Amino acid sequence: MNDAEQPANPIVVPRLSKSKFLAGLQCHKRVYLEVHHPEWASPADPSLRAVLEMGTEIGVVARSLFQGGVLIEESYRRREAALVHTASVVADPTVSALFEGAFEHDGVLVRVDILERIEGTDGAATSWRLIEVKSSSRVKNVHLDDLAIQSEVLMGAGLTLSSICLMHINTDYAYEGGAIDLQQLFAIRDVTEAVTVRRAEVPARVAAMKSVLMHSAPPMIEPGQHCHSPYECPFWDHCTKDKPARWIFHLPGSKQVVSKLVEQGITTIDEIPGETTLSLSQQRVKDNVEWVSPALGTALRTIRYPVHHVDFETVMLAMPRFALTRPYQSIPVQWSNHIEEESGDVTHHEFLHVEPTEPRKRWAEALIESLGERGSICVYSAYEEAMMRQLAEAFPEFRSAFQAILKRVWDLHPVIKNHYYHPAFNGSYSIKAVLPAVAPALDYGDLAIQAGGQAAAEYYRMVFVETDWVERAEIREALLRYCARDTLALVELRRVLKEKARGKGRTE
Repeated sequence: MNDAEQPANPIVVPRLSKSKFLAGLQCHKRVYLEVHHPEWASPADPSLRAVLEMGTEIGVVARSLFQGGVLIEESYRRREAALVHTASVVADPTVSALFEGAFEHDGVLVRVDILERIEGTDGAATSWRLIEVKSSSRVKNVHLDDLAIQSEVLMGAGLTLSSICLMHINTDYAYEGGAIDLQQLFAIRDVTEAVTVRRAEVPARVAAMKSVLMHSAPPMIEPGQHCHSPYECPFWDHCTKDKPARWIFHLPGSKQVVSKLVEQGITTIDEIPGETTLSLSQQRVKDNVEWVSPALGTALRTIRYPVHHVDFETVMLAMPRFALTRPYQSIPVQWSNHIEEESGDVTHHEFLHVEPTEPRKRWAEALIESLGERGSICVYSAYEEAMMRQLAEAFPEFRSAFQAILKRVWDLHPVIKNHYYHPAFNGSYSIKAVLPAVAPALDYGDLAIQAGGQAAAEYYRMVFVETDWVERAEIREALLRYCARDTLALVELRRVLKEKARGKGRTE
């Protein structure tokens, strides 16, 4: 049953919230589905949940900068109680600020991170400073839209706003240890002018969304690039479930090319005219055949034994916990090294820092010992090299060792990108795309942790949140298995590619 065939809904206009308003700005179909069919959304992946949890934590910390503030504790489900509590706090002149205040106007309910009371002088009325707290490191357009709907509701509810601000993480803050300087951790930007421009469009946008919500079926909107900006739409899988495997939006690379092809009425990759100018990656996807470069074998033979296959995992903390680090700085906490001898024998070394203490020195010392002085160091991106350079800069005692190690780095990613393609890559050369196509036995599907963002989130939970030792042990085991899979994958990829170079698979 498609969307248009769904049974009619009662003609009742649900209340909007600021999150649903932002969803409607992205796509009217998205806000319709969020209101009428939230069960069709795909579950939030662990990485997204970690981002949301970090945002909540940052919001709580930000409140401590406003002494005497009152938290409106009623949950989103207790709408009426939250509105009543908020009104009583707003009316109390002794309260300097309120957190998570609930306000409603024109059928739109918002919860406000921070509302600071600004006492009037010379008989002037009390006004308020609206502050939205974000865990991001800069002001984004979606933040301005967020504040536009909040300010429209607040002013509609009768409040006077003296200014509208966005509070975000200041990545220039150099943490020196001890207590975090919250005045330095946060930057507050006055965005009143930019928000005022956007607020003028809010009433018409709200009216349009309400009109859409009155219909018995969602609007017929084709999925496209808007589904991924400013956020990934949770209804992507639902809206694309009937699309062909070779749907034109699966073409990688420049989306301008895709948009032009769509304008020409092209719906699948196989319909792309032969004269269309495509990038090499796009052409590979269009050709849809396995390709092995004649130079693949030569490229693979540049490696030197023993081959160290390494992968690093890092954590990026919004609130730095280690001296001489900054917010969102990548902090290495784990590595895996599968070592292959020329005989084919493979041994495995690994490291995982499991304490809430500075991890980098122990991490570096163990890695340097594992890598020794001989053999190539196989990686699958420039990330590992960048992390070693960062450590060499931060800790001069490791500089000479890392300088020698860096000369041995051998990146498998450009070797594959320049010399091999499989149709199952679908234009992507990430290891998550390459591994299932080349070495399906080593897919990540059997692992509890399956992506780097999830690994970082679980590491944070293990070290800084979880207190149950059994749960901590389970997370530790999952992290070790995930990182080890990454480096074992490099071993297997090299093995399969050597077979391809010896004549297996198609060649040009």
